[in-house]
Amino acid sequence: MPEVPSHRTEVFAVLDRFVDDWCALHPIAATYYGVGGHDRELDDDSPAGTARSVELVEAALEALATLEPVDDDDRLALAVATERLSSGRDLDKSGESARAFGIISSPAMAIRQVFELMAAEDAAGADAVRARLEAVPLALARWRETLDAQRVTGATAARRHAVGVAAQMREIADIGFPSVAARVARAARVEPSGLAGAAALAGRAYHELADWLEGAYAPAAEETPYVGRERYVRWARHFTGLDLDLEETYAWGWEELGRINARMDALAEVLAPGTTSLTEVAERLDHDPRYVVHGTEELLARLRAVTDATVERLADREFTIDERIRFCDVRLAPEGSAAAPYYVPPSEDLSRPGTTWFPTLGKSEFAWWRQVTTWYHEAVPGHHLEEGTTVLNAHRLTRYQRLMAWNSGWGEGWALYAERLMDELGGFDEPAYEMGYLMSQALRAARVVVDIGLHLQLAVPADFGRLAGLGDVGGATWTPEMAVATLVERALEPPDFARSEVERYLAIPGQAISYKVGEREWVGAREEMRAARGSEFTLRAFHDRALALGPIGLGAFREALRRV
Repeated sequence: MPEVPSHRTEVFAVLDRFVDDWCALHPIAATYYGVGGHDRELDDDSPAGTARSVELVEAALEALATLEPVDDDDRLALAVATERLSSGRDLDKSGESARAFGIISSPAMAIRQVFELMAAEDAAGADAVRARLEAVPLALARWRETLDAQRVTGATAARRHAVGVAAQMREIADIGFPSVAARVARAARVEPSGLAGAAALAGRAYHELADWLEGAYAPAAEETPYVGRERYVRWARHFTGLDLDLEETYAWGWEELGRINARMDALAEVLAPGTTSLTEVAERLDHDPRYVVHGTEELLARLRAVTDATVERLADREFTIDERIRFCDVRLAPEGSAAAPYYVPPSEDLSRPGTTWFPTLGKSEFAWWRQVTTWYHEAVPGHHLEEGTTVLNAHRLTRYQRLMAWNSGWGEGWALYAERLMDELGGFDEPAYEMGYLMSQALRAARVVVDIGLHLQLAVPADFGRLAGLGDVGGATWTPEMAVATLVERALEPPDFARSEVERYLAIPGQAISYKVGEREWVGAREEMRAARGSEFTLRAFHDRALALGPIGLGAFREALRRV
């Protein structure tokens, strides 16, 4: 476990206490962070529960406002905590945080995922899982109080999100919870009936709320899935820490997508001469025996091998990689997950390693050419190195910074920068793997134009051209169907993944742009340091200094880096 200093300043003391108090109110977050003592409980997502969270945050902000920083670490901690806490409080008080739910992020999905993070290898662990399963009906009843209040005010999620989450909840009830019970009973070697009964209880509660979402909430829900400019600005600021010029960002996104697609077109001539579209190239690669992985065991083995080899390649050269985080686990995502792979950082005490999660969506064959860049993003040098380094940095960062201050623009921007870095270092030495990298870049550029375009209801360029099944859409206003087709044809995403992606953008406005916007800031910061340091500049020094800052809003990132 990293050695944690004991409240070396009053700023550290206030924020350390805040983490403990927050975990008491948010047991799912406590498990996610690796904070013990709450594994039998679930969150209170009722209006009263949200009010208690707001009160806790406001008390912390008032306490911080009275303190004078004693050094640069204190100043950084105060700036980060004030910005993050204020942003989250404003979303809670406005009802935005409760209103923005969908298949990738909701209390229903958070409850399902938390069971994958619980250590349940003995009778005590199994009993905690059983107790938490039995707590599901009350947790859902509390969330329903918030949903009912939304129906009264009319400030609901979009109808499509309610229907999507209802379908997801049925899969979790029928497959997810029974699999949790069976897995834990085997691992802990306990009699399975208690766990199975608790899983059935949780499943019935999920089915009941799914029925209510479809029958009562959805008919009263917002018909349009677009949030409009005012709400979008609030969310974009929350996810990036920047006050963006949305029109400039939209235009830049189109420029980036065009640049990346041009390189993809050139590479297509190398990979599949004579093809007439990028989707045809992707189809050929998907079925090329050289790039097909058969079965989940082979998939997991390859993903682990990529991570291990990348650590070996980069450690003590482009990066300082602590021995304690040189291992990154790979697991299959639980049933009901959205289509995109994701990462969960190590627990605070390092007893649970950082873990990448791969959703199979029921498939048993996988296109390997697509996955190499993804694992640079999710594992090393991406999220695992970024978040693992933060967890270890206990001497300079408050517990709040290490566990709770993660910012999407900073974190996802880093992970996309990590993919770019591996391209710069020759990590995509086969054309097929470079196409996978370009596909990933195209996806993030497309996210900028799709996310802003959908929610602000902007038009695509007049010369955009044709989309399969939709004809010439030049000058048309964005629709979800156009967004899906764009991801398929310009970013080579499979249709099922593209549909899941668009649902995600509609449910969580402003988050999708944080990857490409964040990458732009990371590259800009690197080049600024290169210009300032001249011949003394090294990638390793830049990476070490930048990651040592820990999570920070992009608006303050470069200035903080200059002071390091």
